[in-house]
Amino acid sequence: MEIVTKIAPLILALIMLGLGLGLKFEDFTRVLKVPKDFVIGLFSQLIILPIVAYVLILILKTPPEIAIGVMIIAAAPGGVTSNILTKFANGDVALSISLTAVISLISIVSVPLIIFTSADLFGITDVAQNISMLGIALKMFLVVTVPVILGMIIRKYAENFISSKVEIFNKLNIFFFVIFFIAAFYEERENLINFIIQAGLISLILNISMMVIAYYLAKTFASGIKQQKCIALECGLQNGTLAIFVSTQIFGTDILYAIPTGAYAIIMYITGLLFVFFLKNKS
Repeated sequence: MEIVTKIAPLILALIMLGLGLGLKFEDFTRVLKVPKDFVIGLFSQLIILPIVAYVLILILKTPPEIAIGVMIIAAAPGGVTSNILTKFANGDVALSISLTAVISLISIVSVPLIIFTSADLFGITDVAQNISMLGIALKMFLVVTVPVILGMIIRKYAENFISSKVEIFNKLNIFFFVIFFIAAFYEERENLINFIIQAGLISLILNISMMVIAYYLAKTFASGIKQQKCIALECGLQNGTLAIFVSTQIFGTDILYAIPTGAYAIIMYITGLLFVFFLKNKS
């Protein structure tokens, strides 16, 4: 995990910069125009997802180290991948972008709060020395919020150039994400099968359960099928790079806490693509 620990902040910052380049300030004001759909997505991801993760941990009697890793991925916001798959699924892309952008900014507070609360509940004490919730929030601000704002500023003053290259930036984000996980898995390749065995079941159940719950919650309260697809994908596709960054900052190089993130990252692409396939033409 030593290499991953070193490159995680840089890769995450590049991904968030790419996210910012794809955003306009209107993406944040859009939520005021159709607040209901946004609030449902926000509630599903910030509140229901961590609660479902915690309940599954209790039901499956998950070991504390794996449990906190599950809570880390559950606390992470959606990523650019959710925006892209929402587009493939003929979902509400504008809503997806708004949710990703706003929740990513909120995550500098919500993620440390959920993780440190979970660590207390699970009796985990081996947090890296001199690390506090405020310290993690500040580090996340530097590698999450600052790059997003910088990207938005660059786009504002180079709109014509940047807007024509948004698809390229999205592909670069996925490229950085894939490279990051290849590096993580290669470094721990001898333990890869063990990772899936240890964390695969709860990761799979969490991922599928949350997409189903979010989909039917949105079906009940959201505007339509496009919003249902978007909210379900936002709750099923998390920012794995951010999750590993948080894990390494709080627990150092102990790979055990990052196991669920690796398992979830593999699973979410498979289930996400299957979800898109089955619902692409649903209207």
